[in-house]
Amino acid sequence: MTLLEVKDLSVSVADNAILKGLNLVVNPGEVHAIMGPNGSGKSTLANVLAGKPDYQVTSGSIWLNDSNIEDLEPHERAHAGIFLAFQYPVEVPGVSNMEFLKASLDCLAKARDEPQPNAGAFLKRVRKIAQTLDLNPEFLKRGVNEGFSGGEKKRNEILQLLLLEPQLAVLDETDSGLDIDALQVVAQGVNSYRNENNGVVLITHYQRLLEYIVPDYVHVLADGKIVQSGDKGLAQELEKKGYAWLT
Repeated sequence: MTLLEVKDLSVSVADNAILKGLNLVVNPGEVHAIMGPNGSGKSTLANVLAGKPDYQVTSGSIWLNDSNIEDLEPHERAHAGIFLAFQYPVEVPGVSNMEFLKASLDCLAKARDEPQPNAGAFLKRVRKIAQTLDLNPEFLKRGVNEGFSGGEKKRNEILQLLLLEPQLAVLDETDSGLDIDALQVVAQGVNSYRNENNGVVLITHYQRLLEYIVPDYVHVLADGKIVQSGDKGLAQELEKKGYAWLT
């Protein structure tokens, strides 16, 4: 069964065409890196997959596990197994990380008719994941991303990923703003998430992330379409030549 299939997808924002007939297939166990110049539609693709409002699908379709998800609200897509790590994670003052994570797990369990996680087991698991990501457990008591550095915010996104265990992780420039140490920690977290049953759509500008998270496929997005696909060698070629030779 195909995990994600994007068929001839065209998307507009405020009457401006951004995606123009994009096609993408992600099978379970695969990591697909999406690269491309600024303004090519990479973040638009991520937001549309997650169901963010204000993006108008003018043609085409999006399928998750052979089910069309175009009419699903963002929270319904999350229940179905889609996770979006934001390029710019937002701060949520007044809501602690611990409360946010527990509420997220409880909502998933309710939507899937599963028992809610035991509070003690939940706390133990969250602290263990935080430790693997070099996140101080005290951060769990603070407001979501409140006062966090850029690297801490990105690691907090990966904490959510590892806790929620979605089927499809859409990571929108998770490497932006990270120093080399934080980049390695984030990459280690993503690699520990990978297995034969889930998939990753990894949006990035730079080849350096792909040295740590080795993709199965690399796609170049330009002017709203995928114009070239290949393996990790394509990313290395882009690092040397830039995008002009393709666009």
